[in-house]
Amino acid sequence: MSRFFQRMGPLGSIAVGFVALVVLGALLAPIIAPYDPTIGSVTQRYQGPSMAHLLGTDQAGRDIFSRLLWGARSSLTGPLIVVVITAVFGTTLALTSVWWGGIVDSFMSRVLDLLFAFPNLLLAMLAIAVFGPSLTTAALALSIAYIPYTARVIRSTAMRERNLPYTRSPQLQGISGVTITARHLLPNVAPLIVTGATINFGFAMIELAALSFLGLGVQPPQADWGLMVSNGQQSLLKGYPAESVLAGLCIVLTVAALGYIGERLGGRAAAGRKA
Repeated sequence: MSRFFQRMGPLGSIAVGFVALVVLGALLAPIIAPYDPTIGSVTQRYQGPSMAHLLGTDQAGRDIFSRLLWGARSSLTGPLIVVVITAVFGTTLALTSVWWGGIVDSFMSRVLDLLFAFPNLLLAMLAIAVFGPSLTTAALALSIAYIPYTARVIRSTAMRERNLPYTRSPQLQGISGVTITARHLLPNVAPLIVTGATINFGFAMIELAALSFLGLGVQPPQADWGLMVSNGQQSLLKGYPAESVLAGLCIVLTVAALGYIGERLGGRAAAGRKA
């Protein structure tokens, strides 16, 4: 653990602490949130910060602090779905392609090239148009769009490892390809998977927040940071910027922290992104 924080450096350690605080707030939202995030009061609209409402209230009289805590749950859950599905399927496709090679590798490469042709948000919008707006639909569509990024990096690294003696030797001994892949190839690409997931988590958070902002992700009256930025636009014009500004700040700081952690771990190249 000490080596990890040494690698992170002072700013990286702060970033890790901030992300941990956000995750803790999301997990404990049912306990520490003072109000129901979906219920407001017309008599409590646009209240300023006070002991009753730490960050004030929004246009519907809902407690902003409570909505930020609950909003962290959906804002983290969506990207988590994306990176888990991406890591599992992207790694599986890459390792299968590398081990079998030949026609299998060519076919996998063509499939990944096809997926690269679709912009992430466009694919998500097409899925939403077919299945309806929801966080799950948006997250699953983005997962498909993110798979090539992970698969491309894992494939290039695994291809290099595939030809080294430590993988050739077990093969000559008659050990199955699945066993060699699980015991040797996968552990050596695992750091890339973790680093890529960290970077992609931030990208997914931004894109899912954008979809919620457009009304295509999390639906009212549920709490979500992207949705809060959208809901607070009218309040912003009326001189009550708290909801939009605070929700936007949460998105920016969380993505920046995750991006910095990813850069310290291995950079955007490990996520298949251009630096």
